[in-house]
Amino acid sequence: MRATLAAMALAAAGAAGADEGWSGAGTLQWTASRTSEDFATFVGAADHGALHLEARANYEAIHAQSAFVGGTFSLGDAVKLEATPMAGFVGGSLRGPIAGLEATVSYGPVDYYIEAEHVWDKSDRDASYTYVWTTLGYRPSEEHWAHFGVVAQRTRIYGGEREIQRGPFLEVTWHKLTFGGYWFNPGSSQQVVIGSVALSF
Repeated sequence: MRATLAAMALAAAGAAGADEGWSGAGTLQWTASRTSEDFATFVGAADHGALHLEARANYEAIHAQSAFVGGTFSLGDAVKLEATPMAGFVGGSLRGPIAGLEATVSYGPVDYYIEAEHVWDKSDRDASYTYVWTTLGYRPSEEHWAHFGVVAQRTRIYGGEREIQRGPFLEVTWHKLTFGGYWFNPGSSQQVVIGSVALSF
């Protein structure tokens, strides 16, 4: 979902610093919704070899914090797959264990990304939920500074009646910074706009 930019920045940082130990990224996003109050989300991630660590705030729910540990593996040459299965826990306004997955499939300038997790709510089993954020993107230049396409998500973090929200997105990378904009449900009464900035290190 909202860790897309962190995943992109981590991939770039990992490629550049695979032999230098740790690499990571931090992503800050601002969500403006017509059906709820605006809010900020933070995602921080770090990688060392195959080890992946991640922490999130206001991701699964407002005033909720989550942490994950996982492992990353890659397959393929012309068609490349990079996947990170994870396990974690969320606390705060929502409490319970989480099983998650982040994965990217790329072929030339086209890539598909999915970020999914299932939360088992310990206080209310009926509130357990599967969150999904996914993009189908295109990079028109060899430098990969621009990335655009379509985005979709399934979330309960803000109100609205739509089970699946979708729309266009644009991401632009400059050095170690990546700026993103995502527009869900364009033209409807349930529009959501997300602005994001990620820093890799």
